[in-house]
Amino acid sequence: MRHARRRMVRRVARLAAVGGLLLGGTMVTRAVASEPPDAPAVPYTSARAASGTGAGLVSRLGADRTAGHWVGSDGRPVVAVTDEGTAARVRRAGAEAKVVRHSMAELKSATEALRSAPRVPGTAWALDYRSNEVVVRGDNTVSRADWSRLTDVASDIGGFVRMERTEGAFTTRLNGAEPILSTAGRCSAGFNVTDGSDDFILTAGHCGPTGSVWFGDEGGDRQVGRTVAGSFPGDDFSLVEYADGEAGEGAEVVAVGGGKGVRITGVGEPAVGQRVFRSGSTSGLRDGRVTALEATVNYPEGTVTGLIETDVCAEPGDSGGPMFSEGVALGVTSGGNGDCDKGGTT
Repeated sequence: MRHARRRMVRRVARLAAVGGLLLGGTMVTRAVASEPPDAPAVPYTSARAASGTGAGLVSRLGADRTAGHWVGSDGRPVVAVTDEGTAARVRRAGAEAKVVRHSMAELKSATEALRSAPRVPGTAWALDYRSNEVVVRGDNTVSRADWSRLTDVASDIGGFVRMERTEGAFTTRLNGAEPILSTAGRCSAGFNVTDGSDDFILTAGHCGPTGSVWFGDEGGDRQVGRTVAGSFPGDDFSLVEYADGEAGEGAEVVAVGGGKGVRITGVGEPAVGQRVFRSGSTSGLRDGRVTALEATVNYPEGTVTGLIETDVCAEPGDSGGPMFSEGVALGVTSGGNGDCDKGGTT
C-alpha cells in the first residue's frame, strides 16, 4: 500500500508570505506545461466541483448524519447519509445520496479503537466511504498470532470493520519528479515551496532527518540543499532548503518524463474516485484513482496517519515525489507495497 501525505502541502502553505506559494518540480528547466497524455474519463474540473459540493454538504450536515463523499463514475458528487430525511436534503442540493448504516462518527470511532490497540507493524487501515466500512489490511510480515489478535479487536468494534490480507510488505519508498540523493538513500523531489524569501523542496520525512545534505547527482558534485524541518513518523514530510536559497528556473513545474512537465498552479484536497497522477524518479509518471482517505499505515519505523490511499503504483526511490491532478498539488508519496509490474494498493 503506497500512500501520499494528505495535509502536508496545506501545512506548508502556512509558511507562504503575501504573494502566495510557488509550487513545482525541482531541477526542471525547459519543461512543457501540459497535462500527461490520455485525458481522464471524468475531467478534473468536474471532479473538483463535485468534491466541493460533497464536502460542503458533509460539513453542513455533520458527522452523525453523513459518512463521507466521493465522485461518482459520471462525475456527480455522492454523499453517504444515515437517514432518508438527510438524503432528501442532499438531493435538493444537486448531489446523489446513498443511505448507509454507519455514520462518519462511528467510522472514526472504529479507527480510534484500532489505534489504541497494540501496534502491529505491517498493518494499515482506511475509511472506505463507498462500502461504509473501515478496511484493515495486513501484509506478509504480520504473524498469524498478531493478525488473530487484531481480528479480535475488529470483531469487538463491529461488523463494519473488514479484514484483508495483502501481498508484499508495507515499506517506505526510500531509495519524484527528479532524484535527490544523500547518505540515507535516494528519494524524489516533491514540490517547491517558498516562505517569501527562501525556497524549499517539499518531500517525504522518512527520506532523511533534519540536517541531511542532498545532492542532485551520485558523485556528490551538485549539492541541492539541506533538510531544515520535517516529521516522521506520525507525519511524513520534510523541507529541504536550497543551498543558494532559490529554486531557479522552472520552479513551478513537476517533471513527468521525456523532458516534459506539468505546471502546478495551486493546492487542493483530493476526493475519493478522483483520477490522479504521481511522478517519481524510479517509476516515472503513473496514474490511478483515489480509493480512500484518512488512511493509517504501521510501517516498521513507526505509524503515519492522515494519508491518501490510491491505486497508483510506486517503487523504492519514488518517496517524496509529487501527486497532482490538472495542475493542482495534492500530496507526496510516502510508502507502500507491491511494484509497478504487479501493481498493488496505494
